[in-house]
Amino acid sequence: MERLVVAAATLNQTPLDWSGNLAHMREAIRRARKTGAQILCLPELCVTGYGCEDAFHSAGIVEGALEHAIEIAKESKGIVVAFGLPLFVQGVTYNVAALAADGKIVGFVAKQNLAGDGIHYEPRWFKPWPRGAVSSVVIEGCAVPVGDLLFSIDGIKVGFEICEDAWVIDRPGQRLAHSGADIILNPSASHFSFGKNEVRKRLAVEGSRAFGVGYVYANLLGCEAGRLIYDGDTVICSHGEVVNEGPRFSFRDVRVTAGVIDIERSRMIRRRQTSFRPHLCEPVHTVTVPKVKLARAPTIDKNATVPTIAMSKHEEFLYAVTLGLFDYLRKSRSEGFVVSLSGGVDSSAASCLVALMVERVVKEVGISGVAEKLSYASWSKGIRSQAQIMKKILACIYQGTKNSSKITRDAAKAVASEIGAEFFVVDISDIVSGYQAMISKATGIKLSWKDHDLALQNIQARVRSPSVWLLANLRKSLLLSTSNRSEAAVGYTTMDGDSSGGLSPLGGIDKAYLRIWLSWLEKEGVQGLSRYRSLKAVNVQAPTAELRPRSEKQTDEKDLMPYEVLDTIERYAIRDKLLPKDVEQLVHEQYGQRFSKGDLTSWVERFFKLWSINQWKRERYAPSFHLDDESLDPKTWCRFPILSGGFAEELAKLSSKKGKR
Repeated sequence: MERLVVAAATLNQTPLDWSGNLAHMREAIRRARKTGAQILCLPELCVTGYGCEDAFHSAGIVEGALEHAIEIAKESKGIVVAFGLPLFVQGVTYNVAALAADGKIVGFVAKQNLAGDGIHYEPRWFKPWPRGAVSSVVIEGCAVPVGDLLFSIDGIKVGFEICEDAWVIDRPGQRLAHSGADIILNPSASHFSFGKNEVRKRLAVEGSRAFGVGYVYANLLGCEAGRLIYDGDTVICSHGEVVNEGPRFSFRDVRVTAGVIDIERSRMIRRRQTSFRPHLCEPVHTVTVPKVKLARAPTIDKNATVPTIAMSKHEEFLYAVTLGLFDYLRKSRSEGFVVSLSGGVDSSAASCLVALMVERVVKEVGISGVAEKLSYASWSKGIRSQAQIMKKILACIYQGTKNSSKITRDAAKAVASEIGAEFFVVDISDIVSGYQAMISKATGIKLSWKDHDLALQNIQARVRSPSVWLLANLRKSLLLSTSNRSEAAVGYTTMDGDSSGGLSPLGGIDKAYLRIWLSWLEKEGVQGLSRYRSLKAVNVQAPTAELRPRSEKQTDEKDLMPYEVLDTIERYAIRDKLLPKDVEQLVHEQYGQRFSKGDLTSWVERFFKLWSINQWKRERYAPSFHLDDESLDPKTWCRFPILSGGFAEELAKLSSKKGKR
C-alpha cells in the first residue's frame, strides 16, 4: 500500500516578526506530528511574512530569513516540512519554498509565475525563476539545490506549485506530473475576496484530478500586514476529490489539517489515462533525498474529513471583517476601538462588526484566550465576561448639532445599548457656532446657507473630529473611520472630519450593499451569532449626513444620486474602465424603465466630475480592507492622477446630447 498522511497548516503571521512567526511554524510542526503526518506544507513566505513590501529589498532581511529557515529545518526530524521565504541566488532575490527533512534543508523550489496584477507587486521584489533552470546555494558549507525541482523521498516524488503558479494556463504541475510527481504542495498567500475560496478549491481539486496526484494547499490566515485579509483555507485533495479541508477565518494563530492520500490509486489512474504521455514533456530535475523514510498509513480514516459549509457573501463579509478588525487591533497594540456613531448605516455597521468580532473570538478562544491575545491592554487582567470585554473594546459617541434629529440619536443609543458598547452623547453646537463667529469676524463675511452651503456643512463634520480623537486617545484606542467605497468614489466625505480615523473597515464595500447587509443582520444573521433588532431604527431611515437645516430634509441620495445607480456607474467607469458615453448607454439600458434619461445622463456626468476632482481625498483615506476586485484604494489597486483633465471632452459630448433631447 502506498498511503501517506499529509498535512497543511494555516498560520497567522506578521511581517518581520521573526520570533512570533517561527513560534507558529514550530507549533504547526508539533501538531502535524501528533496527526501522524509525514509531510507538512506551510504557507508562502511564512518565515518573513508575505507583506514585507520593500523590506524585501533589504539584504539583511533576506539573509535573516535564511538564518531562521535553517533553525526551522532542525525541527524536521521524522517529518518533511515545506515552508516559504525569500532567497538570494547569485545576488538576485527569489520567492522560494524550502523543503526540509532530517533536520536540514534539502532543496529550494523557486516561484516561476509572479503575481503582478491588482494589489500584487511581486515583480517589484522578486525575479521569476526560469522554467527548467537549476542552480545551488551554499548553506553551512554544503551546496543545496535550488530551482525547478522535484524531490524523491523514500520512493515518493514531491513537487511544488507556489500560489500564482497554480493560477496560470501553463501550470508547473503538468510537467511535475509527467516527471512522476505523486504529491504537489502549494504554499500560498492568496488574499481574501468574495467567492475566491471556491476558485482556490477548484484549482486544488482539478490539479489533483488532471495531474493524477495528491494535492496539498496551505494558505495564510488573518490580517497580516494591514490591508489584506487571508481566510486561512487548507485543502487536501486526491484524484479529483477533497480528502479534507480546514475551517476558514479562525482566530487561532495555527490550524493544522491532515488527511490520507492514496498514492497508489493516483498512480493507477495516471496509468489508465491515454493523455498521460511523459515522454512528450520536458522532465523536471529530480533531487533524491537520502536516508529519510516515510511511514505509510495502513488505512484511510473516513471520519477524518471535516465537511465545510459554503458561505454566502453576507457571511463572508462578516467573517472576514471581524477577523481583520481583531488582527488590526492586536497587531497595532491598540486597546480598543472608538466609533462616532451617528445612527446611520455606516457607523452602525462598523459598531456591529466590532461586537460580532468580540462574540466570535470569545466563542473560539474563550475569555482567557482573549485576555492572552490582548495581554498588552491595561484592562486585560481580571476580565471575566464577554460583556466586560465589549465595554472595554468599543466606545461610541453621538455628536449632535442643531441639525441632528432625535431619530438618529435614539437609533445610535439603541444600537450601542444592544451591542453593549460604552455610549456617550455630546452637543457640539456651541463649538460649531464659535468657529463660524470667529471666521466671520476675521473675514468680515456674513455666513449664510444660501452662499456658503458647503463650508457650513463641512465645519460641522470637522468639529466632530477633535473630540472623537480625544476620546480615542484617552482610551488608547483606534478610531474607526466609517466612510464606504461609494462615498470614496465621489468624495462625499469631509476631509479631517468624518474621514478621520486610523482604519476604515468599510472602505472596500459599497453603500448599496451595506444597506442590504445591515438589513440581513437585523432579520437573519449567522446561525450561532447575534442578530441586532435595534438596527430596524437605522434601516428604516434614508441615509443622511444631517448637516443642513432640518427643514431641507437632506438625504445622501438627494445630494448625489440613488446609491444603486452610483455603484453601477462606478463599476462600469472604474472597474471596467469605460468612457462616459459607454457608461451612459449601459446605465440607460439598465435603469431606463425606472429613471428618466435626463436624470441618468446627469448622474453619469456628476459621477465622472466628482471622481476626477476627488482623487486627492482617496489618497488620504485611512487604510481599508481589500474585499473584492472593485477596490478604489490608490495605494494597492486603483491608481488615478490627482490632477487630470477630468474627462472634460467626453462629458461635453454628453451635455450636448442632453441639450438636444
